[in-house]
Amino acid sequence: MSLVYKVCTKEEWDHAIINKFYMGSEIDIKDGFIHLSTKKQLNETVAKHFRGKNNLIIISFISNKIQDNLKWEESRNGDFFPHYYGNLETKLAENIYELHLNADGIHKFPKNFFS
Repeated sequence: MSLVYKVCTKEEWDHAIINKFYMGSEIDIKDGFIHLSTKKQLNETVAKHFRGKNNLIIISFISNKIQDNLKWEESRNGDFFPHYYGNLETKLAENIYELHLNADGIHKFPKNFFS
């Protein structure tokens, strides 16, 4: 089972739950797709785009369940990132993890997340 991940604020996701779909963050809407990452890409994504931001969550999706609108496109460092074109139905979320911000401004991933 292949998973892809979205990092967003808890408020964004709470709003999506009410609407039953996630339209994406402000940058996603501007870019025309929802930015996702593989587990391997998450550390760098969080460090680069979410440094110092609080109240974040990581949402996992099974890539096969969203494959119709999922495209793998070259991005940072020549790596291919999953991009979702459209609105993601919240019922497709597999798991949700809290991403805590340490006092040093670095995010602490859930215990055993990368094992």
